[in-house]
Amino acid sequence: MSNALETILEIDLGALTHNFNYLKSKVQPQTKFLAVVKAFAYGSDSAEIAKHLEKLDVDYFAVAYVKEGVALRDAGVTTPILVLHPQSVNFKTLIDRCLEPNLYSAHVLDEFIKIAEGLSQKGYPIHIKFNTGLNRLGFKESDIESITSKVKNTTAVQVKSIFSHLVASEDSNEKDFSKLQIERFNAIAKTFEEKIGYQPWMHLCNTSGILNYPEAHFSMVRSGIGLYGFGNSTKEDKNLKPVASLKSVISQIHEIEKGETVGYNRAYVSEGSERSATIPIGHADGINRIYGHGKGYVIINGERAPIIGNVCMDMIMVNVSNIACKEGDEVVVFDATYPASDLAESAQTISYEILTAISQRVKRIVKPE
Repeated sequence: MSNALETILEIDLGALTHNFNYLKSKVQPQTKFLAVVKAFAYGSDSAEIAKHLEKLDVDYFAVAYVKEGVALRDAGVTTPILVLHPQSVNFKTLIDRCLEPNLYSAHVLDEFIKIAEGLSQKGYPIHIKFNTGLNRLGFKESDIESITSKVKNTTAVQVKSIFSHLVASEDSNEKDFSKLQIERFNAIAKTFEEKIGYQPWMHLCNTSGILNYPEAHFSMVRSGIGLYGFGNSTKEDKNLKPVASLKSVISQIHEIEKGETVGYNRAYVSEGSERSATIPIGHADGINRIYGHGKGYVIINGERAPIIGNVCMDMIMVNVSNIACKEGDEVVVFDATYPASDLAESAQTISYEILTAISQRVKRIVKPE
């Protein structure tokens, strides 16, 4: 019988410790480490991940939205939390829960200062993001005078850090552009410090930046995908351990005759006598329809079983014609041996997407160290 018995996501805290220590070994002892735990800690469990990282003395966390930061505070997390994409409607809640905003435009800077002053804040920590090439969020270098003038004109806030985001730090073909971003950020930081009159922290590197651009580690580095076991390269993947394992079970096996069809819209037609296995996991659980029609697969008793036909909301069907298996056998969607990056590649996507797509209805089981 299966070890899983149902669809579960197993979270390995020992693997998390290994990844944290490996990435920390790449930076200087004085360099602070920010762990990105947005999107339920890349599809796992943000509270469990954050509480474990607190035990490892992580310096900072980052989430995407205020709601995610509130959930961590409710779970008892006390480490500073940077909110990467706060909306002004949530600024009061952000302050109430001691979260720290990324301010990336004149509008959000003005709004936050107004609310902070209204709540009689003194030196509330803010983080200023600059756009150095990603063109997603961030001030321009030409905005420095305006930013520093506004901050110096109030006692409500103080700039804790300035930061930016590398566009393609994992891509050796874009090395020149990454170095250009580093140069731009250095120039911004120098001017900003001169104008503001003190030295905020600086951070630029994501996981691949940590591994590939040690000259850009600055005051702090940020890691998301690396903590969860993926280094954006075959070489670095070997140095990391996937934290999450997604497992399920064979619910039923069907004997399919030649010409019979499987699943919605008769999308799969048997070419001969075949066996199909039905697995209780579908697109409502994070296995998107893109994995259907043989693009995706699961592992049963060490063998690949391709997904046949369309992925259903709650189920997938796989071809087990050449696999010795029975109802109740364990099914591995991904784990440390069969990583999510391999499955994602089969459908021409990335590990980030499959990890963060795992539905909250999938049972989480934490494997302690």
